[in-house]
Amino acid sequence: MADRAIAGAGEAQRFIIALAGPPGVGKSTLSEALAAELKRRGHGAAIVPMDGFHLDNAVLDSRGQRARKGAPFTFDADGYAELLRRLKTTPHSEIAIPVFDRELDLARASARIIEPRHRFLIAEGNYLLLDQEPWFKMAALFDFRVLLKADHTVLRQRLIERWIVHGLNESQAMDRAMSNDIPNAELVINASRGADLEILNQV
Repeated sequence: MADRAIAGAGEAQRFIIALAGPPGVGKSTLSEALAAELKRRGHGAAIVPMDGFHLDNAVLDSRGQRARKGAPFTFDADGYAELLRRLKTTPHSEIAIPVFDRELDLARASARIIEPRHRFLIAEGNYLLLDQEPWFKMAALFDFRVLLKADHTVLRQRLIERWIVHGLNESQAMDRAMSNDIPNAELVINASRGADLEILNQV
């Protein structure tokens, strides 16, 4: 993947890689590994996570959508697209980006700085290749598109285990996963389009 990104970048001042996939598939791990490999080869790289654009819990509560947090409509997709556009068109500027804090369950504004030396940016998130409004409008911002997948059974177990780690019992964890995470995962798998590379995560 690093080879294809470097070859595709040519002389571009900024190259944005979309790394999409369902929740629990391992996007964050792969993003970190890709960024580390690009850095090892002497290229500036940084991750720009979509999770920084979660709508705040107070907003979701006011809309009665807290139980669906993580679904496509619980993100500021247009805001994320505008950030990517700014990053792509002003590569010589320092730009602050928000980052989601899982322990606090909220996005922290200006938590990371993207610098001019960060030539390769890895946009990481569930819905980046979703063929639906408003997500599909981001397609033109990506220079290389990767879709990470996993076997449905493996993915289901990971999503249940994620909630157990957060303190739910097995029955509660299954209910949470089946009511939100798994429908979101199925949407990503069934409605994502335009990947230049698909990877099956078998771990």
